Amino acid sequence: MTYPRMLRIKQHFEGPCVEDIPATVEAQLASLQLGEKIKPGETVAITAGSRGIANIAVIIKAAVDHIKSLGAVPFIVPAMGSHGGGTPEGQRGIVEGYGITEDYTGAEIRSSMETVIVDKTPQGIPVHFDKHAYDADHVLVCGRVKPHTGFVGEIESGLLKMMLIGLGKHAGAKIYHRAILDYSFGEIITAVADSVLDKCGIVAGLAIVENAYDQTALLAAVAPENFVSREKELLKQAKQWMPRLPFDKVGLLIIDEIGKDISGSGMDTNVIGRKYSDHCATDKDDVSVKRIFVRGLTYETHGNACGLGLAEFTNSRTVQSVDQNITTINSLTGGHPSAAMIPVHYDSDREVLDAALPTTGLADAPDARVIHISNTLHVGEVLVSEAYLAEIKSRDDLEIIDGPSEMQFDANGNLAAVAEQPVGV
Repeated sequence: MTYPRMLRIKQHFEGPCVEDIPATVEAQLASLQLGEKIKPGETVAITAGSRGIANIAVIIKAAVDHIKSLGAVPFIVPAMGSHGGGTPEGQRGIVEGYGITEDYTGAEIRSSMETVIVDKTPQGIPVHFDKHAYDADHVLVCGRVKPHTGFVGEIESGLLKMMLIGLGKHAGAKIYHRAILDYSFGEIITAVADSVLDKCGIVAGLAIVENAYDQTALLAAVAPENFVSREKELLKQAKQWMPRLPFDKVGLLIIDEIGKDISGSGMDTNVIGRKYSDHCATDKDDVSVKRIFVRGLTYETHGNACGLGLAEFTNSRTVQSVDQNITTINSLTGGHPSAAMIPVHYDSDREVLDAALPTTGLADAPDARVIHISNTLHVGEVLVSEAYLAEIKSRDDLEIIDGPSEMQFDANGNLAAVAEQPVGV
């Protein structure tokens, strides 16, 4: 088969960036005057999630340093629902894999799957909360605010979800995702958050917003009584800054890697579409991708291939790298069993392309609309097929770096990753 020629292009996004992260964290937390609530010698649990947040180790360490400056005793709690195989060791390993170690941060890591049921919501849902965090005198909730991959509302992923799913651990995440089948996400997150804010010693939040280049764009310390109103504001900002594909009509999207460190759904459905349906765009999606080919998993996802089931195609080496137990636990906990399903797969990338391209429409393979990205966090520089050339030339937010050139394959018939693939040779 003759494949489409590819161009390397750069997207120009609005990209504000925090220059001095430790100083910004210190200034933000200092603005809340936490010393009026946190007394010397008291313990403060600081949450650390499973997402691949830029500079997260630096951010957590800066929060630890601020709490220490008050004479208090901070410790770190992995807050990630069922991730890491739903085990204390697995969750600790994820946190340490991001550089959030006891040596670096100067704070103990207390990892457990044990929860305390602190309340019951008006819907009759038990409210689970991490036992280590519950036993602390105070809790500092640290998390990224961004659009959720499966829900839409004024509040999506952020501080409230961290209290709900992250600190709810496996037991809480499981019951909340079941409840979503009967109640709206907004109803559940509001009810659970009300209980947690009232009963679990939440002293502050530290919200993170990233730009389209996967950089820290904004850090905001938030008082507990302002969690709801501030998170609504930050979500609007996050949506404005989020990454996106350069074109909204795609025949074949090639993704080098997916993983829980990239997105809760492995690949961000806000970027690829399919937020409302696994294998097709709806009229609510901004992007329509006909076929997806996933080439691999990130190292940091530790075999968790949750989200692979959203793709139509993959390769055998990706299938072999899946930890089916971890993937199944996470997908079932999230109420999304199809996310763990295995797509059509072949031994080489060439074989995948040969099978996938004819399924994208009437265009012959050389004229297919193909986009090749590293992952859904990094779309500032991507490869696109020659079919987009006229549209590229009509837009001032896109810059051709090189090409068009033939797709590059190794001796085994596998594509080079976007970051490695030469263009214009």
